[in-house]
Amino acid sequence: MNNKLKMKPIALVALAVVVVAGGAFALFSSRSAAAPDKNQTPPKPALTVTTGQPSQARLPIRLTANGNITAWQEAIIGSESNGLRLTDVRVNVGDTVRAGQVLAIFAAEAVQADVAQARASVMEAEANAADAAGNAARARTLQATGALSTQQINQYQTTEQTAKARVAAARATLSAQQLRLKQAQLVAPDSGIISARTATVGAVVGAGTEMFRMIRQGRLEWRAEVTSTELGRLPPGTAVLVTASNGTQLKGRVRMVAPTVDPQSRSALVYVDLPAATGKIAPAKAGMFAKGEFDLGTSDALTVAQQSVVVRDGFSYVFRLNTDSRVSQVKIQTGRRLGDRVEVLDGLRADALLVASGAGFLNDGDLVKQVASLAPAAATGAPAVSAAATAPAK
Repeated sequence: MNNKLKMKPIALVALAVVVVAGGAFALFSSRSAAAPDKNQTPPKPALTVTTGQPSQARLPIRLTANGNITAWQEAIIGSESNGLRLTDVRVNVGDTVRAGQVLAIFAAEAVQADVAQARASVMEAEANAADAAGNAARARTLQATGALSTQQINQYQTTEQTAKARVAAARATLSAQQLRLKQAQLVAPDSGIISARTATVGAVVGAGTEMFRMIRQGRLEWRAEVTSTELGRLPPGTAVLVTASNGTQLKGRVRMVAPTVDPQSRSALVYVDLPAATGKIAPAKAGMFAKGEFDLGTSDALTVAQQSVVVRDGFSYVFRLNTDSRVSQVKIQTGRRLGDRVEVLDGLRADALLVASGAGFLNDGDLVKQVASLAPAAATGAPAVSAAATAPAK
């Protein structure tokens, strides 16, 4: 029993030593965890990037449409004479003509003979009328004497009137034959460009046969197909930039909007006046397909650099740089384009700091190194495209 009592203080001392040692170890471990190891390697950035901020700009509002280039008005030039042989054709397709210019000539010998015969008939009728007028005048002088009966006097006066009528009929026949002789030359009814020709030398054509087609005054127009919901935005006089299928660009203006809408397609035609064609070297031709942009003014827009926008899975994203040098992927809705700037319709604040270069190689949460910021580009002077053309497919 004495031995057990002697061992108890020794056990207490040993227990105290163990407790003190455990506390010291715990304190040392906590300090080691709190103090970073100077030999530990810090995380490396995924990419070195430049940054930029969104900027405000005034962008043009464009409405894009498709359509065909056609003649403003097309005149059909046909023969007015009947049964005459064509002897000379003086113009061809693409020639520019003026009003009254001779286009073709018919053989006129038969018509000239008819004119001569009609002129002789007029001379004969005038001679008969002169004789009848003299007889009627003498009969009237004898009316008071009773030498001639009233019936005889009336006959002389009737013969006079009949002779005058025959003179008028002969003169009308002469005018008709002279008109036929004039029609032996086919002339242009207006100035313009010959667009088609069916006239052939030696052919005997009937009255009304088409021989030429002409674009009146060389004027062309673009007939744009526009949906009914957009018609109210296109008043007459709206400026339009038309691009033909051969790349030629023409400036025009809206002349009128069709009064009806196609019930099948729910679209209507918008008629746009184009500069007059100048002949065979005209930059645009009737029948060409063309697309155009209607200028509807400008509006304020928030824009970002084109290189900041990344398209993934059909959606547009930008990468916002956070204060901890990590990036966050932000989904945006894009609109119009102006040079190297893209309009942002939704999803972005104006004070965001965005990754400019290298955005396509980043993922959400990546650590990056910023080297410099890009100044916002000036957003004036370059053509813009419609939002429908720039918005990503969803």
